[in-house]
Amino acid sequence: MAAIPVYPWRLAPDGLATVRQLRARGLRPGGQDVAAQIERPRYRRGPLIAYLYEIDKAKPVRTMTPGKWAALAKANTARRTCPECERDAGYVIPPSLGMCVPCAYPDDEQRAA
Repeated sequence: MAAIPVYPWRLAPDGLATVRQLRARGLRPGGQDVAAQIERPRYRRGPLIAYLYEIDKAKPVRTMTPGKWAALAKANTARRTCPECERDAGYVIPPSLGMCVPCAYPDDEQRAA
Protein backbone atom coordinates (compact mmCIF):
# COMPACT_ATOMS: atom_id res chain seq x y z
CA MET A 1 0.00 0.00 0.00
CA ALA A 2 1.55 3.24 -1.14
CA ALA A 3 0.99 6.50 0.68
CA ILE A 4 -0.60 9.34 -1.25
CA PRO A 5 1.13 12.74 -1.47
CA VAL A 6 0.05 15.37 1.03
CA TYR A 7 0.16 19.07 0.09
CA PRO A 8 -0.26 22.15 2.29
CA TRP A 9 -3.40 24.22 1.91
CA ARG A 10 -3.60 26.08 -1.44
CA LEU A 11 -0.38 24.53 -2.75
CA ALA A 12 -1.73 21.59 -4.73
CA PRO A 13 -0.24 21.19 -8.22
CA ASP A 14 -2.23 21.91 -11.37
CA GLY A 15 -4.18 19.02 -12.77
CA LEU A 16 -5.67 18.01 -9.41
CA ALA A 17 -9.04 19.07 -8.04
CA THR A 18 -11.43 18.35 -5.19
CA VAL A 19 -14.87 16.85 -5.79
CA ARG A 20 -16.46 20.29 -5.52
CA GLN A 21 -14.01 21.76 -8.00
CA LEU A 22 -14.69 18.89 -10.39
CA ARG A 23 -18.43 19.42 -10.02
CA ALA A 24 -18.05 23.13 -10.82
CA ARG A 25 -16.45 22.06 -14.10
CA GLY A 26 -19.25 19.59 -14.81
CA LEU A 27 -17.11 16.56 -13.94
CA ARG A 28 -17.09 13.72 -11.40
CA PRO A 29 -14.24 11.48 -10.16
CA GLY A 30 -15.66 8.54 -12.10
CA GLY A 31 -14.33 5.75 -9.89
CA GLN A 32 -10.69 6.80 -9.92
CA ASP A 33 -8.59 6.48 -6.79
CA VAL A 34 -7.58 9.50 -4.70
CA ALA A 35 -4.45 11.02 -6.26
CA ALA A 36 -3.42 13.24 -3.32
CA GLN A 37 -4.74 15.19 -0.39
CA ILE A 38 -4.41 18.70 0.96
CA GLU A 39 -4.39 19.61 4.62
CA ARG A 40 -5.55 22.85 6.15
CA PRO A 41 -4.27 23.36 9.70
CA ARG A 42 -6.74 24.37 12.41
CA TYR A 43 -6.22 25.80 15.88
CA ARG A 44 -6.52 23.16 18.64
CA ARG A 45 -8.00 20.55 16.31
CA GLY A 46 -6.84 18.16 13.67
CA PRO A 47 -6.32 19.48 10.16
CA LEU A 48 -9.09 19.63 7.58
CA ILE A 49 -8.39 17.16 4.81
CA ALA A 50 -9.60 17.35 1.21
CA TYR A 51 -8.97 14.59 -1.29
CA LEU A 52 -7.74 15.46 -4.76
CA TYR A 53 -8.51 13.71 -8.05
CA GLU A 54 -6.87 13.94 -11.46
CA ILE A 55 -8.83 16.20 -13.79
CA ASP A 56 -7.69 14.27 -16.86
CA LYS A 57 -9.25 11.04 -15.58
CA ALA A 58 -12.53 12.67 -14.49
CA LYS A 59 -15.72 11.84 -16.35
CA PRO A 60 -18.62 14.13 -17.21
CA VAL A 61 -21.51 14.34 -14.76
CA ARG A 62 -24.41 12.07 -15.64
CA THR A 63 -27.52 13.91 -16.80
CA MET A 64 -30.70 13.64 -14.78
CA THR A 65 -33.42 11.46 -16.29
CA PRO A 66 -37.06 12.57 -16.25
CA GLY A 67 -37.74 9.96 -13.55
CA LYS A 68 -35.00 11.38 -11.32
CA TRP A 69 -36.33 14.92 -11.81
CA ALA A 70 -39.83 13.73 -10.85
CA ALA A 71 -38.51 11.93 -7.75
CA LEU A 72 -36.55 15.02 -6.68
CA ALA A 73 -39.61 17.25 -7.11
CA LYS A 74 -41.73 14.82 -5.08
CA ALA A 75 -39.13 14.70 -2.27
CA ASN A 76 -38.87 18.51 -2.15
CA THR A 77 -42.67 18.82 -2.03
CA ALA A 78 -42.75 16.39 0.90
CA ARG A 79 -40.16 18.48 2.75
CA ARG A 80 -42.31 21.60 2.33
CA THR A 81 -45.67 20.07 3.29
CA CYS A 82 -46.73 20.44 6.92
CA PRO A 83 -47.96 17.16 8.45
CA GLU A 84 -50.36 19.06 10.78
CA CYS A 85 -52.23 21.37 8.41
CA GLU A 86 -51.16 19.57 5.18
CA ARG A 87 -50.39 22.84 3.39
CA ASP A 88 -47.30 23.85 1.43
CA ALA A 89 -45.37 26.01 3.88
CA GLY A 90 -43.42 27.80 1.14
CA TYR A 91 -40.11 26.73 2.75
CA VAL A 92 -38.45 23.54 3.91
CA ILE A 93 -39.93 22.63 7.28
CA PRO A 94 -37.24 22.50 9.99
CA PRO A 95 -36.76 18.97 11.35
CA SER A 96 -36.46 20.42 14.85
CA LEU A 97 -40.08 21.62 14.67
CA GLY A 98 -41.56 18.84 12.55
CA MET A 99 -44.29 21.20 11.35
CA CYS A 100 -44.67 24.67 9.88
CA VAL A 101 -44.04 27.68 12.14
CA PRO A 102 -47.75 28.73 12.48
CA CYS A 103 -48.64 25.18 13.61
CA ALA A 104 -45.66 25.00 15.98
CA TYR A 105 -46.36 28.39 17.59
CA PRO A 106 -50.11 29.10 17.32
CA ASP A 107 -50.07 31.55 20.26
CA ASP A 108 -47.62 33.88 18.51
CA GLU A 109 -49.92 34.18 15.52
CA GLN A 110 -52.87 35.19 17.71
CA ARG A 111 -50.79 37.83 19.53
CA ALA A 112 -49.67 39.42 16.26
CA ALA A 113 -53.30 39.91 15.10
